[in-house]
Amino acid sequence: MKDGTASHTARSVAAHRLEYERVAADHGDPAADQALTADVAGGQETTPGRMHEYLRARTAFFDATVVNALDRGVRQVVIGGAGYDGRALRYARPGVTWFELDHPSTQADKVERVARLGLGHRHVRFIAADFTADPIAEPLLAAGLDPARPTLFLLEGVAVYLERPVVERVAAAFRAVAADGSELAMSVSTSTTTPEQRARFQQRVAAMGEPARSQFTSDEARDLLAAAGWQPSQAPGGQLAAGLILARAG
Repeated sequence: MKDGTASHTARSVAAHRLEYERVAADHGDPAADQALTADVAGGQETTPGRMHEYLRARTAFFDATVVNALDRGVRQVVIGGAGYDGRALRYARPGVTWFELDHPSTQADKVERVARLGLGHRHVRFIAADFTADPIAEPLLAAGLDPARPTLFLLEGVAVYLERPVVERVAAAFRAVAADGSELAMSVSTSTTTPEQRARFQQRVAAMGEPARSQFTSDEARDLLAAAGWQPSQAPGGQLAAGLILARAG
């Protein structure tokens, strides 16, 4: 990320999500999420292929994780590196507070769009944070996160753009304010792609000014979370191969 520039990769993901069927819930405002996503996508065209289908699976995984957590009674959701994620709108529920942490440039652009579109967001706490330099736990507590209540933490499509020590620091900071029973859902860039596929991805995001900085095997990612105090859950092989990981605190 460059200061003063909103994330180009986050805008690209928004364009892809316009084409996916999303996990349904009996609460929230899907139209608000759709309006934000369309505004962000700005007419960008997507290309069918491996990345499009990966993002479809990743979106469904995180959607289902959110809906399941809210149905269990979780009332705090933290989205790390939120980008233009609209789940706080799509899955809004009375009594649930959402905390969105993101780079100041991208977050400022998102907040401007939300306000311009007239989308209700009083249940969302926006926290500007550069994960490479800024504290994480303290701003969450200052924004009203209750560390005594279970929380769902999301880190979707973020770890790949961070150096490994930064990913470790973020996971540890989340655990520091996570009550037992909290969950962390994270996606990582795995080593299952071919060298050619990996090179194409790296070239594409580097051209956007957001180079890939980390890659993990599923075991390495699970070990990283365990070292930070999270207990990775058992998961189907395909989910792990895609780098989609769910872990629990306590």
